[in-house]
Amino acid sequence: MTELIAGSAFTEVAALLLLAALVGFIGILLRQPLIVSFIAVGLIAGPSALDIVQSDAQITLLSQLGIAVLLFLVGIKLDIKLIRSLGAVSLMTGLGQVAFTSIFGFLIGLAFGLDTLTSVYVAVALTFSSTIIIVKLLSDKREIDSLHGQIALGFLIVQDLVVVLAMIVLSAVGIGSAEHRGSDNILLVLVSGIVLVGLVILFVRYVANPLTERLARAPELLVIFAIAQAAIFAAICDFVGLGKEVGGLLAGVSLASTPYRETIAARLAPLRDFLLLFFFIALGATLDLSLLGAHVTGAIAFSLFVLIGNPLIVLAIMGAMGYRKRTGFLAGLTVAQISEFSLIFIAMGVALGHVSEDALGLVTMVGLVTIAASTYMITYSHQLYTLCEPMLGFFERQDTPREPNDGVHHGFNTYDVIVFGLGRFGTAIGLRLEKKGLRVLGIDFNPAAVKRWRDLELDTEFGDATDPEFIAALPLTGTRWVVSTVHDHPTGLSQEDTRMTLLQLTRAAGYSGRIAVTSHSKPDREDLLAHGADIVLEPFQDAADRAVDILTGGEQLERTSIPAIAADEESTQ
Repeated sequence: MTELIAGSAFTEVAALLLLAALVGFIGILLRQPLIVSFIAVGLIAGPSALDIVQSDAQITLLSQLGIAVLLFLVGIKLDIKLIRSLGAVSLMTGLGQVAFTSIFGFLIGLAFGLDTLTSVYVAVALTFSSTIIIVKLLSDKREIDSLHGQIALGFLIVQDLVVVLAMIVLSAVGIGSAEHRGSDNILLVLVSGIVLVGLVILFVRYVANPLTERLARAPELLVIFAIAQAAIFAAICDFVGLGKEVGGLLAGVSLASTPYRETIAARLAPLRDFLLLFFFIALGATLDLSLLGAHVTGAIAFSLFVLIGNPLIVLAIMGAMGYRKRTGFLAGLTVAQISEFSLIFIAMGVALGHVSEDALGLVTMVGLVTIAASTYMITYSHQLYTLCEPMLGFFERQDTPREPNDGVHHGFNTYDVIVFGLGRFGTAIGLRLEKKGLRVLGIDFNPAAVKRWRDLELDTEFGDATDPEFIAALPLTGTRWVVSTVHDHPTGLSQEDTRMTLLQLTRAAGYSGRIAVTSHSKPDREDLLAHGADIVLEPFQDAADRAVDILTGGEQLERTSIPAIAADEESTQ
């Protein structure tokens, strides 16, 4: 393989991209995120396997640009308004998890014979969870707006802040390294840092908004400017001794308050993923797989600590704060892995001479194990909770005042209709049933949707349609209809169908009334009817039939005073 690509950097990159596509395809079949495939590509392309990487300078350049873009995207999310919006649970859980993982990770490192500084690096690296993976998995499962999803996003922001501080501290420590030795250099770096922060503040205050507004007229130019901003800041910070990573963060912060930050982030995400491939390739080129065998025991111990310890501390903190064990368990699973930042952090330590490449190999092994395992844990979180639930009673208080369903929020012992999924369709059904004098109870896993129904003075409960305990506790006796407006999302990693689960759980709870569910395809409709649904609602087809009747005079249009429903309302059930 080496002979085929020798002397041609282009051929080398082409071979690496082909390898990445093949490994990535296998990863998709195994339902693994791309980061696992990228790490595997780096190890396969490295000297211990195919030894494809020959153009070290070019690969390193792309790797460094990828890190700058990655940290730019972290910085662009750190809007001061977002930081102020952090709730107590996100702050307490995020800081508690970081402190717990750091302290016990450090002790585990010492127990396995690592020196003090290496133990500190490894412990800090274990505190970072992958925002990319968690957001993707929660989005695929339609749980990004659920209570545990919102809490998870909150403590991911806390972790991002810790990343920023860790990078800055590490850069400051690096000032005293061989490359930046001497009090004059330290003073120069400190002054340079203060000047750069001042320039960022001035840029945000006077330049960022008008400049991006003009650049946004040509979206391609806006993206080029954002990349240039990240690269220039990274180069300047690296020149003065702060490091490329801090430069990328500052560049992102300089655009975080602009109205176009989401557009920039969305357009740069594919470029980030592409360039990160080369970071992992460069990482793999520095690792000798034959030397990793000595760290297998330590890697297994650290992996089990991350996979079990991190979720348990989140579960314990949330339970102490008054959340149900189910909510704490589902939120805790999201921190059961380390992230790409963990590898970048250790790589910075290697570059500064603080830790050896053995530590980088150790953390890489932990990353592979935890990311691969946690992907399945999050994907099948509800089934996993069912298995673990008997052992989790210790983590739940007798009362759960932090849950949205604190107290009784309905005035009837029985209801005519129970509606699952309080998005636009579910809310429209609920309002019209109430107008006809029927007693309706709404159920949703999204706290915002529950609040909207309560604002409309409709009875509602916060709950999960896949939670057997919750379904069994509902006032199903006397209910004539159970209606699910949730539709299937086959693009996700999980094959779980909430509608099928609801059909099974309501019947298992002794419900003998009729059940209506929502579908958008004929084969899906037949499958739902075969599994016990009495009626399958097809919103688009039903609306089209009614529109045709109205347009052809077959039905009189009735104008009602039902409140308008926000266009962005979505159910998380």
